[in-house]
Amino acid sequence: MFRNLPVGLLFLAVFLTQPLEVFAQAKNYGPGVSDNEIKLGQTMPYSGPVSALSALGKAELAYFDMLNASGGVKGRKIKLISLDDGYNPAKTVEQTRALVENENVLALFSSLGGATNGAIHKYVNDKKIPHLFIASNLMRWADPEHFPWTIQSIRAPFYLEGQVYARYILRVHPKAKIAILYFHEDTAKDYLAGFKSVLGDKAASMIVSEATHDFNDPTVDSQIVTLKASGADTLLTLAGPKHAAMAIRKVYDIGWRPLQIVPFFASSIGAVLKPAGLEKSIGLISSAVAKDPSDAQWRDDPAVKDYLAWARTWYPNGDLMAWDNVVGYSKGQLMAEVLRRCDDDLTRENLLRQATHIKHLQLPMMLPGITIDLSPSDYLPIEQVQLIRFDGKQWVRFGEIEGR
Repeated sequence: MFRNLPVGLLFLAVFLTQPLEVFAQAKNYGPGVSDNEIKLGQTMPYSGPVSALSALGKAELAYFDMLNASGGVKGRKIKLISLDDGYNPAKTVEQTRALVENENVLALFSSLGGATNGAIHKYVNDKKIPHLFIASNLMRWADPEHFPWTIQSIRAPFYLEGQVYARYILRVHPKAKIAILYFHEDTAKDYLAGFKSVLGDKAASMIVSEATHDFNDPTVDSQIVTLKASGADTLLTLAGPKHAAMAIRKVYDIGWRPLQIVPFFASSIGAVLKPAGLEKSIGLISSAVAKDPSDAQWRDDPAVKDYLAWARTWYPNGDLMAWDNVVGYSKGQLMAEVLRRCDDDLTRENLLRQATHIKHLQLPMMLPGITIDLSPSDYLPIEQVQLIRFDGKQWVRFGEIEGR
């Protein structure tokens, strides 16, 4: 019917007869994405020696349950497939392959562990699978040049945390005699590297004893006795929740009263300090990046109120006050924000692009002044921590926020 129209009018006529959706932005979907669902995958140690750390995965699942109940992200529900790897790297490889090759997930999100993520590091980067906000804070994950698909968690790297603890000891106890208990894994190596980098030439004289433990050790009693015998007055315990609780209890029971420092992942009141004994944990030093929902100063904080409402409704069996649950809730928020920024371009390439272009993002449960910043050349989301001290009931912040 447009046969006798000039070319310009012919184009206009054809344009006006097309349905509007033809000119809308085209949807671009990667694996695991449809109009109503986005599939993500992760591995967690739901069994094995560090199963207490799996609270993180449970919290993330509960956050997405809440989000999905209100429509998900732009109408798409997030399906997080969370598989048990028992903190066994060989099992991690098997489960990750299942997630990528059988479940066809869009991305891996918050898989837990240093050795476990190390076992899949090359595989996921070779396959160009987004390996986002993994639950490990080794410096090796911040390597966009060689491993551009892997980004670490929303905590300061272990190396930096170790540096902060060393600076604290030098400030308050410059003649300290330091004993260190650590486990055989890259996590401890990063902590120790950062810790010793600040002590510098003093490390050789200040560190008077070191002892190691394995995740399968039934106790750390003999190690604690040996470390006490060294004459140390300061103890850095680099252990997971189970063994950290054992160490804190044994230190107290044998009458040793050193200045004690534990890493953030062994600072949970529910998973570590209660099993150790709250009275036996008084004076412990650790660090935080998030608001402590048990701290009275945050009682009227809107973000904490929202967090507690979520926990009571969607995660009633979890410990409301545990750091892992606060972190899991916050990581769920971060992942949802990145997916929102993708809009209808839900490909693996765009997901990585959006994840690496984040500036000064303040998640609600993060401490004031601690923000997430990521760029194609900087894969460290957070580079600040706040020192905290346990007073027998709760962790109390002190000093200034510290960073690199």
